Amino acid sequence: MIPAIRTTSPLQSHYLDFIEALKAEGFAGELNPDYANRTVLSTDNSIYQVLPQGVVYPRHSEDLLLITALAAKPRFRNIVLSPRGGGTGTNGQSLTDGLVVDTSRHMNQILEINVQERWVRVQAGVVKDQLNAALTPHGLFFAPELSTSNRATIGGMINTDASGQGSCEYGKTRDHVLALESIWLDGSQWGSKPLNEHELDAVCGRQDRIGEAHRVLRDIAKHYDADIKAKFPPLNRCLTGYDLAHIYNREQQFDLNSILCGAEGTLAFITEAKLNLLPIPKHTALVTVLYQNFDAALRDATELMKAKPTSIETIDSRVFELAKNDIVWHSVSEFFPAADEQVAGINLVEYSADTETELAEKISRLTSALAAVKGLNKKNCGFSVVNGRANVNKIWAMRKKSVGLLGNVNGEARPIPFVEDTCVPPENLADFIAEFRALLDQHQLQYGMFGHVDAGVLHVRPIIDMKDPEQIKTVRHITDCVVSLVQKYNGLLWGEHGKGLRSEYAPAFFGDLYPQLQRIKGVFDPHNQFNPGKIATPSADIALTKIDEPTTRGDEDRKIPVQVWQGYSEGMHCNGNGACYNWNPNDAMCPSWKVTRERVHSPKGRASLIREWLKQLAERDVDPIATAKNSRNKSFLASLPARIKNTLNKDYDFSHEVMDSMSGCLACKSCVGQCPVKVDVPEFRSKFLELYHSRYLRPLKDYFVGGLEFMMPAMVKVPWLYNGLMKFAPVKYLLKHVAGMVDSPLLTGTSIEKTLNDMGILWATPTNLLCLTDAERAKTVAIVQDAFISFFETQVLIDNLKLLRQLGFTPMLVPFMANGKPLHVHGFRAGFERAAQKNSAMLNALKQTGVPLVGLEPSMTLAYRAEYVKVMGADAPKVELIQEWLAKADWTQTTDTPKAFKLLAHCTEKTNAAASIKDWLTVFTRAGHSLSVIEVGCCGMAGTYGHETRNRENSEKLFDLSWRNPVTENAPEILLATGFSCRSQTERLASIKLKHPVQALLQV
Repeated sequence: MIPAIRTTSPLQSHYLDFIEALKAEGFAGELNPDYANRTVLSTDNSIYQVLPQGVVYPRHSEDLLLITALAAKPRFRNIVLSPRGGGTGTNGQSLTDGLVVDTSRHMNQILEINVQERWVRVQAGVVKDQLNAALTPHGLFFAPELSTSNRATIGGMINTDASGQGSCEYGKTRDHVLALESIWLDGSQWGSKPLNEHELDAVCGRQDRIGEAHRVLRDIAKHYDADIKAKFPPLNRCLTGYDLAHIYNREQQFDLNSILCGAEGTLAFITEAKLNLLPIPKHTALVTVLYQNFDAALRDATELMKAKPTSIETIDSRVFELAKNDIVWHSVSEFFPAADEQVAGINLVEYSADTETELAEKISRLTSALAAVKGLNKKNCGFSVVNGRANVNKIWAMRKKSVGLLGNVNGEARPIPFVEDTCVPPENLADFIAEFRALLDQHQLQYGMFGHVDAGVLHVRPIIDMKDPEQIKTVRHITDCVVSLVQKYNGLLWGEHGKGLRSEYAPAFFGDLYPQLQRIKGVFDPHNQFNPGKIATPSADIALTKIDEPTTRGDEDRKIPVQVWQGYSEGMHCNGNGACYNWNPNDAMCPSWKVTRERVHSPKGRASLIREWLKQLAERDVDPIATAKNSRNKSFLASLPARIKNTLNKDYDFSHEVMDSMSGCLACKSCVGQCPVKVDVPEFRSKFLELYHSRYLRPLKDYFVGGLEFMMPAMVKVPWLYNGLMKFAPVKYLLKHVAGMVDSPLLTGTSIEKTLNDMGILWATPTNLLCLTDAERAKTVAIVQDAFISFFETQVLIDNLKLLRQLGFTPMLVPFMANGKPLHVHGFRAGFERAAQKNSAMLNALKQTGVPLVGLEPSMTLAYRAEYVKVMGADAPKVELIQEWLAKADWTQTTDTPKAFKLLAHCTEKTNAAASIKDWLTVFTRAGHSLSVIEVGCCGMAGTYGHETRNRENSEKLFDLSWRNPVTENAPEILLATGFSCRSQTERLASIKLKHPVQALLQV
């Protein structure tokens, strides 16, 4: 590796001066001019990649006032400011080569809930699902629904005037905004709400920018009313961004918020919002209608709308097939009984009602009509009714993943957004899409489709390899053709996701009204500092940004050599969808993001950094794959002097910023299971660590953790020595301050060999297994050991052996051999490969006898079907989780004392083997008990993460975030945890010892 040379351009120096001036003025938030933050925020969910000059995270409105007041000074009038919320925009709305202002980290508080009057006041950084979670106990909700609702901020929704599923019933964000607090570029703050004429006269009389803005808007509404009515199509998804048609609302009140909603941060910073709330429908159901012809699905939607549903969504066969291969399918498969038929399209028809009788009547009318035409001219090939809010939400969760799922296709060409939120009158949708598909077919482009057919919006994503310069050219051609096609059908190019870097076409749709948009921009932002180049410019001599002017991600990715791209494929295809920014603390996805709220500590952030790191290496002719292989051939001692020298060298190296991001990863693998495109941070992190530590010294804790499995067989013979050392104060001090480990679990001291002898249980060796008769072998199961349970929680292993005997099986224990996963986690890849090869040889020899291999610890057991496969391929041993095997094994157990238990599942298990959680439910039901699953996020341990000094504080915060309440509010005897790390963390931080599920099943 060659360290990057840090240079500062005059432009960057100017922005650094601005940041230093902010610091001097007392800016309370974070100011980040570092390359890592800039890199991570250079992308969103669009095709573009634009490197900002810095990122700032304001702590409160006063910080935003400082930013705008400083930017208004003559010295800094060329400073560009772009607000950012969840960063999920598909059109590059928040991308800038200036300064990103991210309000989501700190300005994310729900300030006031008024249940009686049904409104709420929130800061701009509040996430939509966060808000609705707080409103649910009051029976209220904030209506506009988005597929990105678990990470989209209210400020972002306001800035794009967001809407989605159910917009025909509930409208857009603008329809629910009662008042806004905004900060303008002159450093003033304004609270906007609908005004009557007397109130408007008073504001227009002000001799400042606020007064001038109101005068300009009143003048436009007065003198261009006819043009506005003629130009704005009567669509559910009307023109967003400076919504001239709604300067006066339905009550004929002047409403500045109609201009600010959808303005994409080009006019002002939104800091707070007062929002209208609606009562949650008491009852809901959904009808899934399957079609063998996608055109039939679209045309039928118009007929289905006559049945007056709450919403109709559609997905095509490509999205459906991707969903069937995703973790989400385990939760919805039962609702698609005809899924094995040739399905080309699905309509999801939702109904809600205040009574069950009313709901049943609505559903009955629809299903009777569907049954009458089933199979007729391929109108539909089946349908099913999904009842209950919980089940309906599972279907919508699948639909919400459509955007991300489309990125999970094979090959380098991926579905990309650039013409993906067109809107036409619903009655024109089928004809419009037919021509749209013909256009794509003409260019031999595949695509995926999903969307809101009730509103005439269909998301179309052509599949293009953006690293191919020739394919990039089609973006311009296809877009121009789609613009003409949309205008032909009296629709819009941007029906939902805002204009952003596709604002180039605004003049074509606004026509003679576009200069009035420029008047608005000019009065709010005369020096073009707020998110310039989007929606409108402040004067005729300044052009909008064209769609092919900004750098694309493909332009940057093309700089990475093909063999390197393929070698690090686990992080290369992140499409920016941001599913890893999930707000929900009870969801497993990316605990390091949840606990830090720093985007560099997210799968998307880490994927962005690894791509930039690989690009920088390529620019210096460094092949990381070859370099890693060469480093394996160098002895530890021979390379030590160079690594010491490099470590002591204080020169800037971008690798250190990447390392800081990678070090915060818990390697829980939730990203692998939950990311729609399967970004695998632990895998490319392991590759990075191997190469990084071939140049720089490792912390001592890496050697301790990586070698722990190999030390245990010897240490278990003298447990008093190991435990004594771990408790010895000087050793604890050295571990914490030198080795980087807070502590280590203690050995149980139980002799496994003596236990087996006492129980009369044999070792699972090929010889012992082959000595069994076929009948004996059919009732035998081989338990694969792991270091954590065998040496630190031996009783769990013993109880498992007892349970298997109790169920009528003959358990045998596989001799311990290091699994090697800790080596993989810490980047000792050569050592891991050796361990995998050795362990695989032993386990495969046992597997050939026909006896099933079963493991207890989820993370170690699942390594055989993940990390091992990458090394061994088809030769990776097949080891099942205990519940997977028990769920299908032949056994019967009755109990006179049925009990109700609650399960706290391990992150890796529930995200990478989702079906296995249902297996636990099956097993407990068969045993005569009941089991419910408590939805929790990460416990904060994740292997050895929580034992490491640098992670201890975040580890405890994670436990408090999701686990502490469930484990302290429930009786300990009913709580079960599948993960060793989870049980260990709970005992360390809550002084509660949890059982493994097999211990609950064991009848004593």
